Amino acid sequence: MSVEPEIIFDLRDGIAEVTLNRPQALNALTLNMVRILDSQLAAWESDDAVCVVVVRGAGDKAFCAGGDIQKLYDGGPKSLITQEFFREEYRLNWRIHNYPKPYIAIMDGITMGGGVGLSVHASTRIAADNTIFAMPETGIGLFPDVGGSWFLPRLPGELGMYMAMTGARLKSADCVYAKICDAYMPSDRHDEFVAALRAGKGIENVLACLSVAPGEAALAEIRDAIDLCFSGRSVEEIVMALEADGSEWSTKQLGIMAGKSPTSQKVAYRQLRAGAALDFDGCMVMEYRMSQAFMEGGDTFEGIRAVVVDKDMSPKWSPASLSDLSDADVARYFISLGERDLTFPD
Repeated sequence: MSVEPEIIFDLRDGIAEVTLNRPQALNALTLNMVRILDSQLAAWESDDAVCVVVVRGAGDKAFCAGGDIQKLYDGGPKSLITQEFFREEYRLNWRIHNYPKPYIAIMDGITMGGGVGLSVHASTRIAADNTIFAMPETGIGLFPDVGGSWFLPRLPGELGMYMAMTGARLKSADCVYAKICDAYMPSDRHDEFVAALRAGKGIENVLACLSVAPGEAALAEIRDAIDLCFSGRSVEEIVMALEADGSEWSTKQLGIMAGKSPTSQKVAYRQLRAGAALDFDGCMVMEYRMSQAFMEGGDTFEGIRAVVVDKDMSPKWSPASLSDLSDADVARYFISLGERDLTFPD
């Protein structure tokens, strides 16, 4: 019995199509997938037969729902896999961000965590019928990584901070409104899109012909409130602003934030404010430092246990409240790793 490959590559007529092929696991990224994809993208950089790369997800539910965090949990704190996975995943994100050829991500279905790292740094990002985009990491005791330090602070207004603090899920119209995606294309046109590229038609022309207006964005209605409430100088100020707002929407956000890891929220807040002033390389170096601090144990493994392993959805965060975290507690997530700091290919 043959085993299905985790990634399918199809190079024809100058178009290199990549299909993430773990639909039963919502195309979640394994370390093996990261290595295979990075190696193939590196080879295609100097391959004159490749003009454009198109990345898609198999099945109708997900582009990529994130990294395979079950394997990180099984590895345990400070394990080799927690070092290798984040190092190699972040280097893949770096390669995509700096890719010398057009790299198109068709983000149909769930696009979260590691899936964001494969798509948001693309030169062309396409939203589709089933797009659900989110950075939910603070809900499992982690932080919005895979370049979240770079792209979240650069979204309009305080949309990035809102997404980091709440794990808000954005649909297609929201993604275009927030400039996370460049266009919306109905799902039944994706094969036609790739076929047109193979026929030699230009990306912009095909995109203009096959994309349509995404409709009204729900974010537009709450944008003013987001910018007001999430512009605070600390997580505590954000909470106070939401309390002062007193609307049904703000009350809901308070409830959502109350379920997130206080450590993750405070660390993510500093991460986004710092990332706004860093270049992409600096953001990824910072994130690798953060990842290794989180992998020492504590909230990350408790969050994965509660959400993925036992599924009781009742993580016991430690510390349990924002007030129990000092600036020094937060600062330790940003300490240099010295010789173990993240580096990039020459």
